[in-house]
Amino acid sequence: MDIKILGSGCTKCQLVEKIVKEAVEERGINATIEKVKDIKKITEYGVFTTPSVIIDGEVKAAGKIPKKEEVLAWLGK
Repeated sequence: MDIKILGSGCTKCQLVEKIVKEAVEERGINATIEKVKDIKKITEYGVFTTPSVIIDGEVKAAGKIPKKEEVLAWLGK
């Protein structure tokens, strides 16, 4: 599974990264988590607000901090 956290590295972006890492660990999923800070790369995803979460190329959240329950649902079993 490929997960990208899009954002400048602000406090909100760091919180999203923490939530995503906790959810991945809880599910025991083998996932690559990458932080994307480059504005040009962020806009390539069609995202114009951060923080954002992309899972396997699909935008799951943009401009908000998802709850861990949401992330767990996105990750599936």
